[in-house]
Amino acid sequence: MLLLTSAIALFVPGVPPGTSADGPADESGPAASESEQLTNLNYGIQLSGGTRLRAPIVGITAENVNVTQADSSQLEQTVADELDLDTIDVRVRPVTSERSAGAVEVVTKDVTHQELRTALENNGYQPTTVRDGVTPETRQEMVEAVDEKLRTSALSGASVQVVNVPGGQHFVSITAPDRDREELVDLLNERGTVKIYAVYPGGENGSFVREEVLKRSQMSDISAADREGVGWAVYITVSSDAADEFSQRMVDAGFGDGAPCGNYNHSDIQQTTAGGSADPALANDEPGCLVHTLNGEVVTARGVTPGLGESFASGEFANDPVYVMQTGSSDNPAETASEIELNLRAGQLPAPLDLSEDSGSSLDPALAERFKQNSLLTGLLAVLAVSLVVYVRYKRVEVVVPMVVTALSEVFILLGFVAFVQYPLNLSHLAGFIAVIGTGVDDLIIIADEILQQGEVETGRVFQSRFRKAFWVIGAAAATTIMAMSPLMVLPLGDLSGFAIITIVGVLIGVLVTRPAYGDILRHLVLDED
Repeated sequence: MLLLTSAIALFVPGVPPGTSADGPADESGPAASESEQLTNLNYGIQLSGGTRLRAPIVGITAENVNVTQADSSQLEQTVADELDLDTIDVRVRPVTSERSAGAVEVVTKDVTHQELRTALENNGYQPTTVRDGVTPETRQEMVEAVDEKLRTSALSGASVQVVNVPGGQHFVSITAPDRDREELVDLLNERGTVKIYAVYPGGENGSFVREEVLKRSQMSDISAADREGVGWAVYITVSSDAADEFSQRMVDAGFGDGAPCGNYNHSDIQQTTAGGSADPALANDEPGCLVHTLNGEVVTARGVTPGLGESFASGEFANDPVYVMQTGSSDNPAETASEIELNLRAGQLPAPLDLSEDSGSSLDPALAERFKQNSLLTGLLAVLAVSLVVYVRYKRVEVVVPMVVTALSEVFILLGFVAFVQYPLNLSHLAGFIAVIGTGVDDLIIIADEILQQGEVETGRVFQSRFRKAFWVIGAAAATTIMAMSPLMVLPLGDLSGFAIITIVGVLIGVLVTRPAYGDILRHLVLDED
């Protein structure tokens, strides 16, 4: 029954578990060329070609900062101001329990350890240490954000995880089967920061204020990039619980009656002239601009039509809370709109990756195909070598053939499991298969020796006693193997984890299925002989 199920999982065409028409739901995801294969097996970059990037997250962290949840936002803004950074580059992790020490992260290369320590001490905080790297929470958020960005882009099928390297450093490892390095780097080089500002007079001494009026967390739906008049735009649906707040912010900023946008200067907003006024002295009498930015670069600076302004003032905007983010003034509005759509859907990366320290690799598909063929040849040679050794030992075809068939059945069932869960195979996994063949035949030899080398088997009770004794030895050996491999399986150690997973699953299949099955075959042969 298991052999039939494995054959279905391996060879029956169809959408495998963990995937959908929109892309894979499983983290590892299938390679793009899987549909051209004869089986449903999934291959990683070592057997299908592609790119793997391994890079650290940019950032430094001040630890044991005793900041509360209530003070975290203010500290974030204060530290950003003192270090001349955007608040997106500063993250405050407040103390949430007696076991959770607070931390402050700065995710840019432009700040030194001493500068961060000084900024915190100036505000009454005394961090115990300032170190390179980010917190575990940021690493996890990074994995989730990169994974979502890969899923929503053309790079479907890629996977991401955190791996540890000697010295305690943590790298983000991204694997993209059948993709070239340049395509992957282009996607990861940008954090995907999309912001919507209102710029209006109202600061001290008549200065302008730049306020972020609509955040990603307040958006419930992002439309596909589409044409808007002569340009392009992304249609954003504001969530129902944020629509009234957004409308009020726009009214407070002076856009309740609508306003044209004058000359906007993103690098120095005090040089902005609002409402089309040529004279800066008249700017304070009129509203400013709505500004859209992508990764800090201005996409558009636009005014508010009278109709939209009235909908803010009357509250009607909440009835149909769709905000149109235009990209008409950019060099390539269609491409910019698509990029904004992608980044809004996937969310921004919590920190940049230091791709200058990339320790990854790329593999040509033709070379990967050679690896696949050589791996198959190695497996066949392993089976032939094991068969020869077993035959030399027993010189009985009726004992050797069931032993080899049982070992191959174990591998077939394991392949069916791998195909069913869509686990991508690499060279380390194939090494696990060979290890499974070796340990499996070892166990079968233990069973055969215990039963055949201890004298005649006259009754089923004698056979059962000897088999049980052999099985206890096999079970103990399997438990030892599983315990030894478990740390490799759960720790983020890259290819070693895959080797451990295949070995453990193979051992479990052997103990629970194929060893008892071989015992039944041997019982039939031995008792029939007598």
